[in-house]
Amino acid sequence: MIISTGTASGKSLAYLTPAVASCLDGGTVLYLTPTKALAADQLRALRELRIAQVRAACFDGDTPFEERTWVRQHANYVLTNPDMLHRGILPRHAQWSSFFRRLRMVVVDECHGYRGVFGSHVAQILRRLRRICSRYGSRPVFMLASATASEPGAFAKRLTGLEMDEVTVDASPRGSTTFALWEPPLTELRGERGAPVRRTATAEAADLLADLVLADVRTLAFVRSRRGAETVSLSARAKLSDVAFSLSAHSGSPRPRPHTASATPAGHPDPASATSPHLPASTTGGEPHRAVTQQTTASAVSDPPSANGWADLPNRVAAYRAGYLAEDRRLLEGALRSGSLLGLATTNALELGVDVSGLDAVLIAGWPGTRASLWQQAGRAGREGQDALAVLIARDDPLDTYLVHHPEALFGRPVEAIVLDPDNPYVLGPHLCAAAAEIPLTEDDLDTFGPTTADVLDGLVSQGLLRRRPAGWFWTRRERATDLADIRGGGGAPIQVVEAATGRLLGSVDEPSAHTTVHTGAVYLHQGESFLVETLDLEAGVALVSDAEPDYATFARDVTEISVLESLRSHPLGRGLLHFGEVEVTRQVVSYLKRRLHSGEMLGDEPLDLPPRTLRTRAVWWTLPAAELTALADEGFDLGGAAHAAEHASIGLLPLFATCDRWDIGGVSTELHADTGLLTVFVYDGHEGGAGFAERGYARASDWLTATREAIASCECERGCPSCIQSPKCGNGNEPLDKQGAIRLLDTLLGS
Repeated sequence: MIISTGTASGKSLAYLTPAVASCLDGGTVLYLTPTKALAADQLRALRELRIAQVRAACFDGDTPFEERTWVRQHANYVLTNPDMLHRGILPRHAQWSSFFRRLRMVVVDECHGYRGVFGSHVAQILRRLRRICSRYGSRPVFMLASATASEPGAFAKRLTGLEMDEVTVDASPRGSTTFALWEPPLTELRGERGAPVRRTATAEAADLLADLVLADVRTLAFVRSRRGAETVSLSARAKLSDVAFSLSAHSGSPRPRPHTASATPAGHPDPASATSPHLPASTTGGEPHRAVTQQTTASAVSDPPSANGWADLPNRVAAYRAGYLAEDRRLLEGALRSGSLLGLATTNALELGVDVSGLDAVLIAGWPGTRASLWQQAGRAGREGQDALAVLIARDDPLDTYLVHHPEALFGRPVEAIVLDPDNPYVLGPHLCAAAAEIPLTEDDLDTFGPTTADVLDGLVSQGLLRRRPAGWFWTRRERATDLADIRGGGGAPIQVVEAATGRLLGSVDEPSAHTTVHTGAVYLHQGESFLVETLDLEAGVALVSDAEPDYATFARDVTEISVLESLRSHPLGRGLLHFGEVEVTRQVVSYLKRRLHSGEMLGDEPLDLPPRTLRTRAVWWTLPAAELTALADEGFDLGGAAHAAEHASIGLLPLFATCDRWDIGGVSTELHADTGLLTVFVYDGHEGGAGFAERGYARASDWLTATREAIASCECERGCPSCIQSPKCGNGNEPLDKQGAIRLLDTLLGS
């Protein structure tokens, strides 16, 4: 069954009760979570119950090797993640035989995180788990917990392959949340093609975080990237250092309580704990918050600390993200819980269910990708039932622009569907090899893995990966079959990031991402330190970096060619034709943009020499016949520029309808495509074999393209900017683009 309700609605209690009961009855429980942070948090909650018969333990990459034998032999409540289940538990199922024989319940927590290609991998891992359980004679109940989602039962069935009951009624009590939609202003700076530049969401978030910390408001700032989280933390600490320095001289003078003008939600007992004194209760535009001044911050502090207290102010803000050492992450979580940390800038590593109680405010720097994630992040504040503040700060992006001008798209509407495609042959194939290595596959297993299994098995046999015998399919190679599936990456060996001067290993990046994140000249952030990439050696699998503090960020740009392999489905759309099918995409990173961190000012476009990458994937595309375009051409619109602008904006808006990120998808547009002979706009899945995003776009094309048209039209710029039709990853330098032409083109397509 699946429980799909809001944050802090009691989902943990709903699965803990039967799970603990199973342990008391002599059974075992397997708990799966997408993140180590959530597993550690759940382990803490279990131990606080002090039930001797529940022997709970984490089994993940942070578990010391000397503890792992004890966990296998004695634990009856094991908390792990899909990565460890895939690589460490299922391949060694014989060592877990006692645990699997008694397995009564599998808890899949925060399962809305299992989407796209990662979700498709997890779906196959769960099918392998079910098969292992059958081998040992157990049939555990699968209990899934998710944030609110549309059609949760259908999603859970695709994830597990099992029939599902769903629970979606949420009657839990909660305080009120004041929600602000926050659009940074356009600045005097000019970017590409003279487009106006909007102040960055991270700069706004850093200002707000500093203000809220000064007002003694315990705040989480969610930022989309690791780099962004580090930047917000560093900027907020720098602002607090300036304030601390200027106020330390006056630390002996009494200071008034923060004033309570208009920022207080009705009935809130303590305005200072609800919001910053500089923050309006709600806004969908207008003049936003500006930088902290000495006078406003002085009035924002209720009790003047000692001189040492002022000096310690910057240390009450930190960054938290995946990639930190386990002990560092646990220290940060504990400090936030205890209140010694007041401000934390984080990626979504802390989004998923970690019970950090007592938070007053959440800042969300940029649309987090899905409504489910938005409410999940906003729900971190007010978890003890108190009123709370949530602020969504718009980035320079078409989707963010659309949402702050169309609040009805956020509030009171059903959330998007969670999209995954477990039948993707590029996902299914490696897991069939892993399953055969665990226990040889038989005809009886075909139904477990889905309708395309037989065809994929034939392909694996012809490639020499599996051997077919009368008893079934066997893995006979010496290497580990689990190495074939990179469940969180895009394939290929990871690139090691190494500090050139010391040889210190800083981290790793999956090979496809390396082209865009650790190319030569890229800025790489690690635990508050910034580095410049000196060289990327793809053959050696190493990116060498050096310590540096540039005042800019880098954005890789690529050029793309696309050819149609097969149209699987098509139907008329307005005056055009809509298709969904298989395509071959060739992408090459050709340069990178340098943009100043706090202003967004463009500093230059540096060329790169990287090899092209080819992938077979799935796409949605639409065409318009030449007869429908004659009028637009006669009026002087640039048809190529109009299609290019519509493509950029439609990539930006698809995440509103399919649970993806704009970096998970790509696009190509042309006034005349060789395979269609017509003006064509493509949007494709950026993963080998497809991820289900383009298919969702095909199903919701009318709504999706209507929203795209509205996003372009509602932006106040004159000729196009990053908030509507410009893309930071466009390898053609955002040339040509025609904003008004894009609006007319979409009107023509939709028959408006």
